[in-house]
Amino acid sequence: MSIRDWPEGERPREKLLGNGSAMLSDAELLAVLLGSGTRGKDAIALGRELLINAGSLGALLSRPEQQIRASGMGPAKRARIIAALELARRSLAEELQQRQSLGNPRDSGDYLRARLRHLPYEVFGCLYLDNRHRVLAFEELFRGTVDGASVHPREVVRACLQHNASAVIFAHNHPSGVAEPSAADRAITHDLRDALQLVGVRVLDHLVIGSGEPVSMAARGLL
Repeated sequence: MSIRDWPEGERPREKLLGNGSAMLSDAELLAVLLGSGTRGKDAIALGRELLINAGSLGALLSRPEQQIRASGMGPAKRARIIAALELARRSLAEELQQRQSLGNPRDSGDYLRARLRHLPYEVFGCLYLDNRHRVLAFEELFRGTVDGASVHPREVVRACLQHNASAVIFAHNHPSGVAEPSAADRAITHDLRDALQLVGVRVLDHLVIGSGEPVSMAARGLL
């Protein structure tokens, strides 16, 4: 029996419109995005399979291209889920830019986690702020292991000056999921802080993004 044959109150799309999205399970929300199932499998069963194969909703959303490709779904369904995730990221970016100022690591942590947590490779990025700590822009600057060989202080200084930034928050991800700052993370943060002091740009924080909550090096007293 297809979902079309279910009682109207049990169909995920009708439940969402009638009762609100919070009333749907993760699999039902995925079913609404997917639109239909595959041969021998309705959309909710397909959503459940995606969640089971990934291990969790967070794992599915953190690496959607990899997880969805492994499911054997067609390009249209893969595109819907990837597009939904990108819309969520852009919404977080818009919310961040509308803030009057960033007062603590949590203000930027959700956005930076959404931008970087899903990546299978390491990325170092900068969140540029004005003198009132309002967001000017976010930019991915380097890819690869975060150390003196891959993150160049001169390039970071140049980028801050191009954005006319008065302050900056660094962020990089650990694809392993473990967000503990390494010795290399601490060393390059100090090098960047010292270089930026020469041009009057303050380093407010360096967030390490893993599978859980971002780790703030400022909160750890590592700046």
